[in-house]
Amino acid sequence: MTDAEEYDEPRGLVSPEAGLEDNEVEGALRPKRLEEFVGQDRVCDQLSLVLRSAQRRGRAPDHVLMSGPPGLGKTSLAMIIAEELGAPLRITSGPAIERSGDLAAILSTLREGEVLFLDEIHRMARPAEEMLYVAMEDFRVDVVVGKGPGATAIPLDLAPFTLVGATTRAGLLPAPLRDRFGFTAHLDFYAAKDLEAILRRSADLLGVRLDEDAAVEVARRSRGTPRIANRLLRRVRDYAEVHGDGDLTKENARAALSLYEVDEQGLDRLDRAVLDALLRRFAGGPVGLSTLAVSVGEEPETVEVVAEPFLVRSGFIARTPRGRVATAAAWTHAGLTPPQDTVFGTATLFDDTGGT
Repeated sequence: MTDAEEYDEPRGLVSPEAGLEDNEVEGALRPKRLEEFVGQDRVCDQLSLVLRSAQRRGRAPDHVLMSGPPGLGKTSLAMIIAEELGAPLRITSGPAIERSGDLAAILSTLREGEVLFLDEIHRMARPAEEMLYVAMEDFRVDVVVGKGPGATAIPLDLAPFTLVGATTRAGLLPAPLRDRFGFTAHLDFYAAKDLEAILRRSADLLGVRLDEDAAVEVARRSRGTPRIANRLLRRVRDYAEVHGDGDLTKENARAALSLYEVDEQGLDRLDRAVLDALLRRFAGGPVGLSTLAVSVGEEPETVEVVAEPFLVRSGFIARTPRGRVATAAAWTHAGLTPPQDTVFGTATLFDDTGGT
């Protein structure tokens, strides 16, 4: 499982039996052209300029790096780039490239103008990464033949191509690699109005009627992420088909999302478990990550990567040098009153070495 699959995704929303169908539907819901892409207006305007200027010059566009949390449209934009250029698209991922030879095999088969999409580029092996430097800049790779003192580097010219890299952790990319991208874009979380527009478009493609109130309800529980919005929409559709007449109303949306344990703020079961433990067991903290993870029966990495980003972004949890601390908004959301002897950010009771 890649970072993109496990970070900031709702758990328990897709059954294993529905996985293949949902993947196919998710692909069908992707926009095909820049004018169909909703949200990220500044990025789309900048990207359009890069592509159009390259087409006028008759050359391959500069390499493109897109960063941001998963589910915001990085893969869709990579597909759109290839579509706008009328070029073939080759898709691979950083974890799949374990050796420089793996990368050389891919690059050497690219045709002129082809787009190579490299997802989770920050997870690529270091030898392959160093080979990519030269390939991006000079369209050349040096293939080493033999071992030891008799090894020989044979230069291999490459057809001009456009690399589209995507990463959920831009800070892990080395500076030499970042500097070789001619255009860098950071995708932000979506506003509710953009998610509502995405949901209406997806409902039309799915052939279901979506009430305006239902779109608002699903959008505000979607954590600012189109991928989550579309998945929740499909679960509401399922509920409406089984328990209603197939129309997606606000009542059906609320009932379906309640069934799948997604509350009005977009928190799911794990999010609420973390908050509940922090508030009820540790009086709001601070508490170390390891202690908090054990209290909810999860691995520290799961809590840190899956639950914490949204809780921090929503203002329910704050990270401090001494551990995780519940904010006033967390106490209010849980309907609890903070202990009088607990002052936000100053208590030291439940700290441990996992606090930072």
